[in-house]
Amino acid sequence: MTLAPETAGDTPAAGLTATLPGAFYTDPETFRREQRHIFESRWFCAVRAADLPRPGAFRTVQVGRESVLVVRNRRGGFGAYLNVCRHRGARLCTEESGEVRRNLQCPYHAWTYDLDGRLVAAPNLQRMPDVDRSERGLLPVGLREWLGYVWVCLADEPPSFEETVTGAVGERLGGVEAIERYGMAGLDLGRRVTYDVRANWKLIVENFMECYHCATIHPELTDMIPEFADGYAAQYYVGHGAAFAEEAEGFTVDGSGGFARIAGIEESQDRRYYAITIRPQVFLNLVPDHVIVHRMFPLAADRTVVECDWLYAPEVVASGADLSRSVELFHRVNTQDFAACERTQPAMDSRAYRAGGVLVPSEHHIAGFHRWVIRLLSEAPDAPEPPGSPEAQGTPAGPAPARPRDGGTSASP
Repeated sequence: MTLAPETAGDTPAAGLTATLPGAFYTDPETFRREQRHIFESRWFCAVRAADLPRPGAFRTVQVGRESVLVVRNRRGGFGAYLNVCRHRGARLCTEESGEVRRNLQCPYHAWTYDLDGRLVAAPNLQRMPDVDRSERGLLPVGLREWLGYVWVCLADEPPSFEETVTGAVGERLGGVEAIERYGMAGLDLGRRVTYDVRANWKLIVENFMECYHCATIHPELTDMIPEFADGYAAQYYVGHGAAFAEEAEGFTVDGSGGFARIAGIEESQDRRYYAITIRPQVFLNLVPDHVIVHRMFPLAADRTVVECDWLYAPEVVASGADLSRSVELFHRVNTQDFAACERTQPAMDSRAYRAGGVLVPSEHHIAGFHRWVIRLLSEAPDAPEPPGSPEAQGTPAGPAPARPRDGGTSASP
């Protein structure tokens, strides 16, 4: 079995590996720097494209410290801008979502912008010939569409989308075509649930990446996918999808039948579950008849909002089919996982966790995520010494172990 990119080439280890110290999960200054150097510098999955169906439809999204406005333009495409009026800095759109007829107008002094962000009007603007409308438009941010979602990047020079997003998915699955077979852009939203989790965003990522806890807190999930009970994570292995239980008819809370297989996926992907982490804030979950997308919105060191979409073939949603058994399985898993993260968050401030904890061998691949966080914070221009990083303690985060048998569990949702 091939190792995933964060562990490929590492020598398997069998012992314990240091985690990040507790301060990484509680320190407001560390969170502020994560906002700037991770969420404002990487590609961020902001909005589902179908949520903005017509020109003038908009949504505001918190990306790091910034409010970002995503709007559908007259040509049917999208624009993304900092949600700040260029006059006196008022918040341009104060609602989370909405729709305008023609233009976006600041509620403070009525400076008005078209759907491409250009300044088109303002009170007494004709009497101010020195105001260059082309220079006073809304400030745009990087934008890409993929998998039916709008991704934004606030960096002046965004990193390669192909390397950091599509490439990361391709490396996990053994090729980007594996996810393209699901046709996510053509799926319809069957259900959306928003979770307000009182925990640091990194605890949620770490939880999703490992399945050491699955046998303890996910009885429905381990009944559906028996190999999850072994405690190993499939994100550690390129191309691996966890097999359904022989008696399961579909990926549902009681194992009953689901829906027809999504057109386009291969026979080898049938009756398999694939989990993918796209750093810093997206989890993809692929099963034969639907796709589950988690998007995290970190709001504070101890608070993360998670928006979870269940996507199905359009004919399934249009038929009015009962989705409850399909949705309920992962909703329970989410509830179980987020409760575990909330139980963990208070201990991050305890002196018992001052130096951090440990990763057991089946969790060692999480160390790659820790190294990634430390590297982005350490390479930042304003970087102080990270608060008690494993490297600073002389116990560098180590590699993940080889699995004792072929295959591994997909990471817990």
